[in-house]
Parts: sequence; structure tokens; C-alpha cells
Amino acid sequence: MEQPASVAKPAAEDGRTSSDSPWAGEGLQAWLQAIALAHGDGFAVKDLSTGRYLVASPALARWLGRDVADLVGRPDADLFDSVALAALRAAEQTALAQGGVLRSDHRLEVSGVRQEWCVIRQTLDVTGPGQPLMLSWWIDSTVVSRRDAQTRATLGQIEHLQRANEALRRELSEHALRDEATGLHSRAHFEDQLRREADLSSREHREFALVFIAVDNDRDPQAHGRASRALVLDALGRLVRGGTRAMDSSCRYDDSRFAVLLSGVGLATAHSRMEGLRRQCATQILVQEGRELGFTVSMGVASYPHTAQSVDELVVACAQALNEAGRRGGNHVTLASIRLLRD
Repeated sequence: MEQPASVAKPAAEDGRTSSDSPWAGEGLQAWLQAIALAHGDGFAVKDLSTGRYLVASPALARWLGRDVADLVGRPDADLFDSVALAALRAAEQTALAQGGVLRSDHRLEVSGVRQEWCVIRQTLDVTGPGQPLMLSWWIDSTVVSRRDAQTRATLGQIEHLQRANEALRRELSEHALRDEATGLHSRAHFEDQLRREADLSSREHREFALVFIAVDNDRDPQAHGRASRALVLDALGRLVRGGTRAMDSSCRYDDSRFAVLLSGVGLATAHSRMEGLRRQCATQILVQEGRELGFTVSMGVASYPHTAQSVDELVVACAQALNEAGRRGGNHVTLASIRLLRD
């Protein structure tokens, strides 16, 4: 445990020593030293008329890389660079002008190492003429600042992990909503989108189209095995994704059908777009184990509200149009019948 520092007696410029100063003496110094030791702080008393330290605690001397005897009697100019010296003098002048307690934070470089202190200054009332004294209480905040920086870094890492976990959660949630073989949405998600599109269209009085797609039986690659069918399903899913917009939705409706929801699109536009997709499928060449595979699709197209007044009716009309395309020999896009309104 550090012992209270004795007051050194270096000669000052005016011939006085620190013991000749009107400093209160060893009793108060020992009391301050006991408090500083209890809290891990440092303190000093400075003669502002000469700028030299009259008293310094061992902790403060150690922080500044000096012995107590070497620190007492020195001015700040012997201890700090010009930038730090200007900051210390400004704080002392402010405390002297205010006549009370002043708290200031200092980042000072000592022996090439940057350290941080909270310094509390108080002018001392003395009876000696023209010799103002100032008590400065030094609290090492370097450790606190480093701990705060570490805390901020840790919080940043936690936030980064939380964002990564949230992205992973969204990815897993999105993965659960998609069919593994085609990459299209699941039927449950698609039907939810379909109901919301119907509600929106009813409120805004606009159209949307529903399309059913099926691989034609006469060129069904199931005859070549499961791997061939998976290859065709992957290709069809890729073509469907590439042929739809972000506002549209598509899904693996069941084992034999795909479904596409075309938002804000009427029968004519839907037919044109699906005709382009049909041609893409018919010209798609797949290769498996050196053997070329091809496939064609049949499509049924229905629209809301022209061919149906509800989602259920729309699904039925679209399925009937798909069946009609199959009866026509496949590789065909068939439109559902438009309902005629009666007076």
C-alpha cells in the first residue's frame, strides 16, 4: 500500500521551497492521500504564480512517469507537450476565474502512451499574499474509457449477430415457403397471395389473371426416371421465375400442376405472356447423361372478375381451361370462357 508522500523541498525560482509555501501542511496532505489511496486516485497542489507543483501524490507521479521528489517543483512544461500544456492551463484559468470547483476531461500523451483523466480543480484560500494555490484531483478514466469502448464493440458484435440471425431466420422462413424441386412458392403461400390479390382487385376494381401449367403427358419425362423429371421440374421452375415480375406469384400447385398469379393483368396480356413462356418450354433442350430431353406444357388462363366472381370460381375456370388445352393435344394456351352478364 502506498504511503503518504512527504513534501519535497526543491528550490523555486524565487528561492522558496515547497515547505515555505502557505500550503496547509502534512496533516491535510496525509488526509488527502488516504482518500486518494482508498479510491485509486491521484492529487496535486500547484502554485499558480510559478506554475510549479508543491505537492504530488505517489499515484499521480507514477502516472506521469516520475518519482514524487522529481515531480514536486516542476512545471507542466517539463511534463507535457504544447497541446496538453495549453489544455491544462486553460482549465486552470477557468477554475481560477470561476472561483469554484471545475471538472474537466483530459486526454494526455505521457511517454508515448495516450491516457485519459477526469480532473477536478479547486482554488485554495490561503493567507499568503499573491500566491494562489490550486488543488487538482486526478481520476484515471483510461480503464473506464477502454471498458466503454469494449462495451460498444461488444454491443456492435451483438447487433451484427442479431442482424445475421434475423437474415438467417428470414432465409429459413423463405425456404420453408418454397418448393425444393422448383424454387417456387409453396401452395399455402400462393393461396394466401391469391386471396389478398382478390381483395385488392375488388377494392380497386382492377383485373388479375390466374394460370395453371402442366407438363404434357405425351412427353412426360417420368418414363426416363425420377432424375429426368427433377431436371424438367427445375427447368420449368426457372422459366416460370424468369417470366414473372416481382409483383407476381408462382407456385408448385400440386404434383402435376404449376400456378401463376399475374397481378393487374387481364386475359389478353396474360395469354400473350404465357404464350411466350410456352414457346420457351417447347424449345428448351435439357441434357442428362448425354441424352437430350425436351418437354412441352399446356396452360389454362382465367381472369378476375371477367371469368369468375370469386377465388373458388376462378380456380375452377382455370382448371377447366387447362383441361381443354390438354384435350387439344397439349403444347397449347387456352383461355377460360368469359361470363356474360344478363340484364
